[in-house]
Amino acid sequence: MTVQPAPQRRTFGPELSVIDGIGSTFSGTRRLTVVLADDHAVVRAGLRSLLGSVDWITVVAETTTGGALREAVLNRPDVLILGQWRQPESGSVIAELARSAPDVAVLVFSVAEDDESVFAALRAGAGGYLRNAADRDDILRAICAVSAGWVVLSPHIGARLATMLANSGQRTRPFPELTSREFAVLSLVAAGLSNASIAAELELAPKTISNYLSRIFTKLGVADRANAIVRARDAGLGLKL
Repeated sequence: MTVQPAPQRRTFGPELSVIDGIGSTFSGTRRLTVVLADDHAVVRAGLRSLLGSVDWITVVAETTTGGALREAVLNRPDVLILGQWRQPESGSVIAELARSAPDVAVLVFSVAEDDESVFAALRAGAGGYLRNAADRDDILRAICAVSAGWVVLSPHIGARLATMLANSGQRTRPFPELTSREFAVLSLVAAGLSNASIAAELELAPKTISNYLSRIFTKLGVADRANAIVRARDAGLGLKL
């Protein structure tokens, strides 16, 4: 397994810092282009206002979900933000976009958060799935991440997915030496969460998370958090913000 340098902090635009590796393909001066697609004008207006608050993102078009494919193919943005997840229509848009404009990343921004919707979006080729209650920084980080080819999920969705993967059987996941709970903790560490955030997601005490990490470091044969993140990401973990 190739060992990559430990993650470093990099700034994108004047205010947002992301972990190098999520956004390392972009320089600090690179502008990202976005198409907004949602049937609710108030949602589009809110997103447009949010994205307009940073000078490194340009909204090149906005439309209803029915016009998402047309506008994305026409404008070729870095990211299509697709609201109101509905099957099979939304899945068909993403699948067709992957054929017609594979360079456009898709970030689903929806009120639906059930497992069926999330997995359907990821299977269709979405690069990320956020609840439409996500805060400003999570949305900006998600745009950076999916534009760089990463998969990102809202924290509670990522925690749920990590637990499902951990419970699906040791032979079907990396690091079989880890317990299911240790695997879930490592998945969230790889996603960039702090100990306090992981504790909140898993409803455990921060001290318990620290104890889990000590055992994880020993089992993986790594010295610190940064090296554990490298090992985890090499294995495909880190599916959320």
